[in-house]
Amino acid sequence: MSTLLIRNAAAVVTCDAKDTVLSHGNLFCRDGRIESIGNACPAADETIDATGMLCYPGLINTHHHLYQVFSRNLPQVQNMELFDWLVTLYEIWKGLNEDTIRLSSMTGMGELMKNGCTTCFDHHYVFPEHAGDLIGAQRAAAESLGIRVHLSRGSMDLSRKDGGLPPDTVVQSVDAILKDSVRLIEAYHDASFQSMCRIALAPCSPFSVSAELLRQSALLARQYGVRLHTHLCETKDEENYTLEKVHLRPLAYMETLGWVGSDVWYAHGIHFNDEELQLLAKTQTGVCHCPISNMKLSSGIARIPEMLQLGIPVGLGVDGSASNDGSNLLEELRVSFLLHRLNSSKAAPSGYDLLKVATMGSAKLLGREHEIGSLEVGKCADLFLIDQSRLELVGACYDPKSVLGTVGIKGAVDYTVVNGKVTVRHGRLENVEEEKLVYEANKEVTRYLKNA
Repeated sequence: MSTLLIRNAAAVVTCDAKDTVLSHGNLFCRDGRIESIGNACPAADETIDATGMLCYPGLINTHHHLYQVFSRNLPQVQNMELFDWLVTLYEIWKGLNEDTIRLSSMTGMGELMKNGCTTCFDHHYVFPEHAGDLIGAQRAAAESLGIRVHLSRGSMDLSRKDGGLPPDTVVQSVDAILKDSVRLIEAYHDASFQSMCRIALAPCSPFSVSAELLRQSALLARQYGVRLHTHLCETKDEENYTLEKVHLRPLAYMETLGWVGSDVWYAHGIHFNDEELQLLAKTQTGVCHCPISNMKLSSGIARIPEMLQLGIPVGLGVDGSASNDGSNLLEELRVSFLLHRLNSSKAAPSGYDLLKVATMGSAKLLGREHEIGSLEVGKCADLFLIDQSRLELVGACYDPKSVLGTVGIKGAVDYTVVNGKVTVRHGRLENVEEEKLVYEANKEVTRYLKNA
């Protein structure tokens, strides 16, 4: 058994159903689960003196493309919108292999953890022939860092010759995709409480996969009890594509294929109309909000205030590093707050509302609201700590619930704890040597982009 005590935190923002905030509280964890919160101060194997620190539930990233870490800030795509951006970058991404995936995943997940993220969902859908076990490489990277992950067997079966966007070298047949989906579920999906790795099935998007692949993926996911994810309603180009090809708007098309329900969540969801929002609410189909990516690609602004008012499950994500250029959910949280204040004024969610989107909201998208997303007895000990005695926070912490959205945090958090184990200590990754990772990752970036 292992125990951890967080002692005397200035504020413990629990994000529970009562929005409890404890002043000068202790949090005791045993074997990765929270055993007590309050004044009790039992002896522990490790004690973190949290005097002067703010304690929050770990942030949960519900949409990412970690492989894109190695293709960010490229000048040739800076002013492109989604379709042209994808077509250009596929020519680079078709060169992925296990080393690229392992190191880009470690880089992206390491940055996430240094900014308070404890659970990461990654949407990987590019599988070049003979590239190796890419999801296995991600799983190994996550284990070395100590982060909780939901990995996906993404897929594409429509190349340019079929009317899609990707080149022939990164698409696969429906049979090959389904066979590998079964392999990955059986190899890596752990449905148990406190699980560190789960698998979702995640065909890329309506404009890069066939109706048959979407239909069969939904059937297979429900057979195995795993969740479903894809991009939807990200751009008007996608809407025009489905109207032209199948004479339906994107959500109506997905509904015909079994892609609505509480086990489904979409990335982006910018261009839903009023009727579609009602359907999402009725079926409890979720949406991952990715504001920075949506802004950079000029895709639009998701109707998050209305979604929250309707009770649609909403989580937060950073999206791919090539559209976001970073892996920082704290930054995403503040940008989301400012974006919706600008666009919706008094109807916008508060800073605390968006913290709950990034914690309990994201946990619900992953089907784990009873395990992660808030600091409560019995839940997983996933959390982060920020020392409020830093220059950037002078005079800013009278409302610890909202400060992450209203003021924001510059620089790494002080501690990140995943499943009761410290993974970031004093702003540095605990389980890997950062300088060595940076060196190896930069070396691989040079090789990867040169070959492209």
